[in-house]
Amino acid sequence: MAIRTIREIGDSVLTKACKPVTKMTDRTRELIHDMLDTMYEAGGVGLAAPQVGVLKRILVIDIGEGPIVLLNPQIIETEGEQCGEEGCLSVPGKTGTVTRPMYVKVRGQNEELEEIELEGEGLLARAFCHEIDHLEGRIYVDLVEGELRNVEYQEEEEEEEL
Repeated sequence: MAIRTIREIGDSVLTKACKPVTKMTDRTRELIHDMLDTMYEAGGVGLAAPQVGVLKRILVIDIGEGPIVLLNPQIIETEGEQCGEEGCLSVPGKTGTVTRPMYVKVRGQNEELEEIELEGEGLLARAFCHEIDHLEGRIYVDLVEGELRNVEYQEEEEEEEL
């Protein structure tokens, strides 16, 4: 598969609503696998098709429990509230505080276009909301409470062998 270029804030494709996936084609399967490869290569936990320049309702997520592929997702239920740091592969080097539901239930389709429902709490709920926002042409920076902050990366110190 291939690593695709991640579109960054300011690119008009990130502000457009996506079209539903109505049939599974080889190109769509390739896109899904490329999106997973791209997300893992970039160190992200989620990626939506518009972030790689494709206006289709497809997202991939992996919060460390294995990949989730979701086509035509919609949020059908939410509960509670969580406030936390959020970042985005399309807004590199920045983070901000965003309030999201603590629990989310989504309905969509898998790669075989079979209807599925998934539930998520905490980080997975946040990821579902964040990626579905991308499919509607919204970026998390519009929801940030306060200012965006620069991400500070800590360099790992190499230990010398004695």
